[in-house]
Amino acid sequence: MSRTGTTVEIRDLIYLSEEGAPPRRLDVHRPTADRPAGPSVLLWHGIGPDEKDVLAPLAREIASHGLPVLVPDWRSDAPDGGRSHLMASLRYVRDHAVEFGGDGERVVLAGWSAGAGAAMGLALRPAATEGVRVIAAVGVAGRYDLPARSTGAAPLADLDSTEAGAGAGAVPVTLVHGAADSVLSSSHSRDFGAALRTKGWPVTSRELASDHAGVIMTEYDPARGLCVPSTSEHVLRAGRETAAAIVSAARTA
Repeated sequence: MSRTGTTVEIRDLIYLSEEGAPPRRLDVHRPTADRPAGPSVLLWHGIGPDEKDVLAPLAREIASHGLPVLVPDWRSDAPDGGRSHLMASLRYVRDHAVEFGGDGERVVLAGWSAGAGAAMGLALRPAATEGVRVIAAVGVAGRYDLPARSTGAAPLADLDSTEAGAGAGAVPVTLVHGAADSVLSSSHSRDFGAALRTKGWPVTSRELASDHAGVIMTEYDPARGLCVPSTSEHVLRAGRETAAAIVSAARTA
């Protein structure tokens, strides 16, 4: 356990044990101050296998606003594309969030890049959450015309066949994207948001002055082949905006 300002970080908790495979682990970022249990945030990383550390800066920023954030490793190269890992982490939040000052019955599902598609896949298919109550979904720098790692169906294609009707029964959706994203164009979020609104879905969209890495408070390091924490003020500003969008989604759902 480590403390950083107003947050506590608990690393490498096992959320899934599979025979013949290394255990899957997650980190918890929670506020230091005790407060009434509020919604819990489950935050999924992108397509790079086991990259929960990439989301640590964003998770700490969210936790500093009073919400517990659970960030699991998952593997996109698993035989099922990572679905079993994603779903096991969702069940873990339901069963254990109270231990970290959260509410397992009110889960905000958020994801970055491929994790965004996975979050939106379940937002459109609430029956697939295995009884977990997702009160809001946030997609950060995602693409929504490809099969979601959580459901195997593309969220855009799912809009015409989803079990969840629009209106009062729909999971509120927030879409965040960097206008300078050269990895996944911000047009993916604009197109998905427009399609959701056409169906009467509750949608909030935020386009930030940032790129694919900056929206999560990181910069891409080509030598290491991954995103690393940044100290640049414009990157931190973008990450704080992303965190504010997730916090707002939790508090207004």
